[in-house]
Amino acid sequence: MADTILTTSVAEAVAILASGGLVALPTETVYGLGARADDSRALARIFEAKGRPADNPLIAHVASIEQVGDVVLSIAPCARDLMERFWPGPLTLVLPVREDMPSQLTAGLQTVGVRMPDHALTRAVIKALGVPVAAPSANRSGRPSPTTWEAVREDLEGRIDAILQAGPTTVGLESTVVDCTGDVPVILRPGAITLADLQSVHPEARQRRPDEAAHRSPGLRHRHYRPDAEVRWVGPFDTDASGTGEAAPDPTEAKHAASASYIGLHDPPDPLRYVRIEIAPSLAAYARSLFHFFRLSEADGVRSIHCERVPCEGLGQALTDRIDRASGSE
Repeated sequence: MADTILTTSVAEAVAILASGGLVALPTETVYGLGARADDSRALARIFEAKGRPADNPLIAHVASIEQVGDVVLSIAPCARDLMERFWPGPLTLVLPVREDMPSQLTAGLQTVGVRMPDHALTRAVIKALGVPVAAPSANRSGRPSPTTWEAVREDLEGRIDAILQAGPTTVGLESTVVDCTGDVPVILRPGAITLADLQSVHPEARQRRPDEAAHRSPGLRHRHYRPDAEVRWVGPFDTDASGTGEAAPDPTEAKHAASASYIGLHDPPDPLRYVRIEIAPSLAAYARSLFHFFRLSEADGVRSIHCERVPCEGLGQALTDRIDRASGSE
């Protein structure tokens, strides 16, 4: 394939997608690798470009609620309520798929994940294209998800046709995935839309149980988000950096520069051991920065990335999920 085109043109992105090409698209969560959702050859190219396992379903992105009918058989009342409350936004709803959709979209399942991204540029592309766009994260499979167009180019240069350039993503973690095929909305993958958010619309909404099928959601069957460096939990640390809870790893293992990096909400008790430190002013900022921090740490050549532990509730649940998967402790 020729060099990947960098563009800010909606029309150019639409033309490439219409012809069966692959375009990385900005969203509020992470950059997605887009292809026409109704084109089996284009969808097959997504899997090839990413090195994505064939049993990992894709998410269809739409520009309007009306466009959901292009990919699903029916919309349950609870799903429509959630669309009207949280779309556009970081919420993917799993619904029964139309029989005429390509099998690559669903990895052979009878359901499909659908969402409306909260990014005007990408919605403009989908609207102009006239069909939904399938778009997993625009990275090599298993790598940290890209939150900048530069990260997309780092992973996929020469493997895709174009990157639609925009600024950094504002959420930084992939969407919440909710199964709406039953009577009760069930969170399959945590994200920025929390259980409390869902219960404000449907009080009966719940988290999936460990015995419920993870393969119904993208991003749960395989290890994800892993940088070249080892990822490990530390802390939590209190505001005066005296340290509480789980102790930091033995500092004798990382005495020289470029040995470790740290990201968290509070100063670590041993800051001199880290070549890179990022103190997030809020949980949302921590989540937004995480994957980009992984990539910056890789560029620094660190051997381990230390992440301050946070309470596993609300957005903290999504952050914990991603760091667990990056560390291999899921």
